[in-house]
Amino acid sequence: MTFRPLGDRILVRRVEEDAKTPGGIIIPDTAKEKPQQGEVLAVGPGARDKDGRRLEPELKAGQKVLFGKWSGSEVRIDGEDLLIMKESDVLGVLDAA
Repeated sequence: MTFRPLGDRILVRRVEEDAKTPGGIIIPDTAKEKPQQGEVLAVGPGARDKDGRRLEPELKAGQKVLFGKWSGSEVRIDGEDLLIMKESDVLGVLDAA
């Protein structure tokens, strides 16, 4: 199944963080918080301004992003848990160093 977000919404897959602290302590699944970074899978065509013109989205599929703890709506597509959120819910893009 393919999914196409509408307006300024994006589809994001959470990226799991390390299950180990820098000191080597392994964090059990029950103590982990949900990751706040993910990979953009799909981007809508963009929002519209007050005159009805389409605004080009800043994000692109494949980018790694940071988002707020309670951002987006959780959905299940093809057996995978994903997030749909507005582009404005994204705090920033993670670029490779």
